[in-house]
Amino acid sequence: MNKRVVQRRDDGDWEVRTPGADRASAIVPTQAAGIDRARDILASSGGGELQVRALDGTIRQQDTIAPGIDPRTSKG
Repeated sequence: MNKRVVQRRDDGDWEVRTPGADRASAIVPTQAAGIDRARDILASSGGGELQVRALDGTIRQQDTIAPGIDPRTSKG
């Protein structure tokens, strides 16, 4: 499954990372910029799951980027 996580770095910037990867796909100054970049990456690579983490590391938001397959059957 194609997946990207947007999370805050220790230096205050935000990173877009594939789970398990050694390096970030992108490093940006804001969470909003990270979400936009992750959406672009996923859309250009055939879709997948976007996960946004809050400052405390918990999952704040999840979204399926087309043409990915949504694992949930409910809308939202």
